[in-house]
Amino acid sequence: MTDRTPKHSGPHVPVLLKPLLAAVAPVTGRWLDGTFGAGGYTKGLLAAGADQLIGVDRDPLAFEMARPWAAEYGDRLVLQQGVFSQMDDYASDLDGVVLDLGVSSMQLDLAERGFSFMKDGPLDMRMSQDGPSAADLVAELTDVQIADILYHFGEERASRRIAKAIVSARAEEPITTTLRLAQIVESCLPRAKPGQSHPATRSFQALRIAVNGEYEELMGGLLAAERALKPGGLLAVVTFHSVEDRMVKRFFQHRANKTGNANRYAPEIVETPSQFELVTRKAVGPDDEELAQNPRSRSARLRVGRRTDAAPVEISAKDLSMPQLKETR
Repeated sequence: MTDRTPKHSGPHVPVLLKPLLAAVAPVTGRWLDGTFGAGGYTKGLLAAGADQLIGVDRDPLAFEMARPWAAEYGDRLVLQQGVFSQMDDYASDLDGVVLDLGVSSMQLDLAERGFSFMKDGPLDMRMSQDGPSAADLVAELTDVQIADILYHFGEERASRRIAKAIVSARAEEPITTTLRLAQIVESCLPRAKPGQSHPATRSFQALRIAVNGEYEELMGGLLAAERALKPGGLLAVVTFHSVEDRMVKRFFQHRANKTGNANRYAPEIVETPSQFELVTRKAVGPDDEELAQNPRSRSARLRVGRRTDAAPVEISAKDLSMPQLKETR
């Protein structure tokens, strides 16, 4: 197939693009990239043969950065600021949807966005650049509420200790920068050994997820994709940590009627028509070549499903094993 990509290249390296394109081949028709970011998946899908692609992102910076090259695609590329949980408001009868979850490299690289504990900047973390920031959360929530976020959204075992340290530190001086928060978290944990992740990784992840409502957005996005895809349409999701991957896995299992019956004495589950067929039976990770070229891909996992003609149905947070804060539960 002829590569129809305009002659443009950027620093962003889309993770698992090669196996994604292989899993959804042949690429045709109208696609929606619900996490447009730096445009890596968008360019890859258009080059592979998509007739049109709708790029959705909640971050206005994504479209500012795309301005130099987006016009080269003409009406094959449509940009839409918004959240992917509302994608069925932007498009219908889609041939494919791709979601690349989590924070993008362009957001991490800008210290002023406040996502990175490696660069000093304002404690922000808002993908849409509006609403309460991470600084607002650490300033206003109780130690119990902060610990709940760190434990359920970051799987941080030392959540209570870190939360108490945050509340104690903010009494002396407001916590408004990334490095100050990182130092508070570090003071509560053993020094990282060579090869281990930074001690603040889980806490920053948890706050980012809370600020942006990422788990609720993921659940809403999966359901919106189910409504927006035509029969035979493909949903491809790339995750970067175990909680997200478990939610996506559980969604596809439920939709493909692959959950099984764990208790043989329980009433037999009445199967409903499957909304999806599994394209990838197991999560697909990076190969050695991609790991060598892009270490960020190490934790990435790809899952793909194909939409059937069965009507969309509701699903609960419990069905997806979605972490919920105590006040939400």
